[in-house]
Amino acid sequence: MLKYKLRKKVLKIRKKVNNKNTISIDFIKVLRLIKNNNFPIRSVGGYFPVNYEVDDLKMLKKFSKKKYQISLPVIKKNFDMDFHRWSFSDPLKINQYGIPEPISKNLIYPDLILVPLVAFDTHLNRLGYGGGYYDRLLRKLSKKKKILKIGLALSVQKIDNVPITKYDKKLDYIVTDKYIL
Repeated sequence: MLKYKLRKKVLKIRKKVNNKNTISIDFIKVLRLIKNNNFPIRSVGGYFPVNYEVDDLKMLKKFSKKKYQISLPVIKKNFDMDFHRWSFSDPLKINQYGIPEPISKNLIYPDLILVPLVAFDTHLNRLGYGGGYYDRLLRKLSKKKKILKIGLALSVQKIDNVPITKYDKKLDYIVTDKYIL
């Protein structure tokens, strides 16, 4: 099936299942993954959930209370994206896609990135919205430092095989409301 058809199908399912945005991911599951990796995490890149994505804001709040530096993505020109430092008391602005992003210009290269996704498979491939923002970002950051990439999804977003190209970046883990890959 073509990517755009898969997106449409899975987004419809996600909206039906999470239409009240009540399904969340257990913070302890993510914290265990970090500790089991023996990888020093000081900064976390999250996202502001839209379009019935898994809400990571409660998780980011818990990371913040544990003194992790929090950042959110900021869309730039040419389908580029960076992470900027953010705290829950900082103002946000709405970008061209209607997504809140930090006003802060404080660029961060997170150690851990929580990645939203439209669909995923058991091979840790993700299907995004089609702009390639996260693929480009993950490629760029991986050249600068070691990063841990964790996708957050509902279990109903799993498909048999995500069609991939040479530009698509795999995740290290996918954490759902029911299991971890």
